Amino acid sequence: MVAHMASDVVRLSVTGEHVAQALHEARKMLESAQDEVVLDFAAVHRIDSGALRALHDLADTAGGNGTQLVLSNVSVDIYKVLKLMGLTQRFSFRA
Repeated sequence: MVAHMASDVVRLSVTGEHVAQALHEARKMLESAQDEVVLDFAAVHRIDSGALRALHDLADTAGGNGTQLVLSNVSVDIYKVLKLMGLTQRFSFRA
C-alpha cells in the first residue's frame, strides 16, 4: 500500500496480494483524513472474504467520521462482487 496525502484527500494504492491488510491499515489512516479517502484498486484482480469484511469495516469507520470513500480503477469483476455483497452504495467509484 502506498499513501499520498494532498490537502484534505488521502490516496492509497492497494496491492493485489494483501488487500485485507492494506484496508485495515487504511482504516487507521481514516483518523487523520478530513474529506476523502481514495483507494486505487488497479492492482487488485480478485477479492476474498477477509477483504470484503475489511471494506465493510472501513465503510463503517468512514461513515462515523464523515469521510467519503472512493474506490478507483475497480475491475468489472470486483464491482460485481461488491454489488452482490451490498457494498456498492457505501462507496463512490472513479475510473
